[in-house]
Amino acid sequence: MKLNQKQIKAYQRDGYLMIKKLFDEEEIGLLSSSAKQDRELDRRSQERNDGQGGTVRLSLWNHPGDTIYGMFARCHRIVNSMEVLLDGEVYHYHSKMIFKEPKIGGAWEWHQDYGYWYQNGCLQPLLASVMIAVDPATTGNGCLQVLRQSHHMGRIDHQQTGDQVGAEMERVAESMKIFDLVYVEMEPGDALFFHCNLLHRSNQNRSPNPRWSLICCYNAARNNPYKESHHPRYTPIQKVPDTAIRTVGIKRFEEHSDLGSWIKAETYTEKSQIANDPSENDLGKNQFI
Repeated sequence: MKLNQKQIKAYQRDGYLMIKKLFDEEEIGLLSSSAKQDRELDRRSQERNDGQGGTVRLSLWNHPGDTIYGMFARCHRIVNSMEVLLDGEVYHYHSKMIFKEPKIGGAWEWHQDYGYWYQNGCLQPLLASVMIAVDPATTGNGCLQVLRQSHHMGRIDHQQTGDQVGAEMERVAESMKIFDLVYVEMEPGDALFFHCNLLHRSNQNRSPNPRWSLICCYNAARNNPYKESHHPRYTPIQKVPDTAIRTVGIKRFEEHSDLGSWIKAETYTEKSQIANDPSENDLGKNQFI
């Protein structure tokens, strides 16, 4: 797959780009079966309360490895597209599996990814993520919401809001008056590429259906962080052919627990993400989607 000029301009204009059916039924079926049977992925997951009675689970890892998750993160369809959107070589910044379970899946407040990653020594907003739908994502089960074109505002200050860290609400409220609110509904295999300054959030999952998604994040090689953090500095990515997903099949973390480069709960706190306080380290309530 090669992005065309219309798609590139849409991403630059809107801050996101949806590619329907980027992965076919067999490929996404392998990913879903692997993830939902992977005891290591489950064991490494962490729960975070949203302050509204809901809970989000997620697992995070820095290096893609040779599992099926790594094949998605390293395949040409994803990496080549990221290199077009970020205009140059990219490397894998981290990946995460988000588990929004039926009835109890938590919400997350408005935020920008760069609102957190800025503190990691990334001088420029040359980062982007791709969300791959494992399950259908609907308004009913807490799909992603974005403010279209909000990335043009640049980085917004992030602050403590109740139990979470989110974008400054006064500025968010004003931005909602001029930017379109879009509910990003997705089918399994759809992929959403989005800019690190795009404002986004999600509601709780109050439906009887799960909403799992794999999110792979990338940084431009030329944006190599100037300091160490819980996410890696420039590490060349070894691309794999798109066929590698089928070849690897259901190779899970369960069988290869050392491949994940897991980000542990004690590595940093929400506060460290907005205050740049490396002495207080506890993972991520700020990593939800």
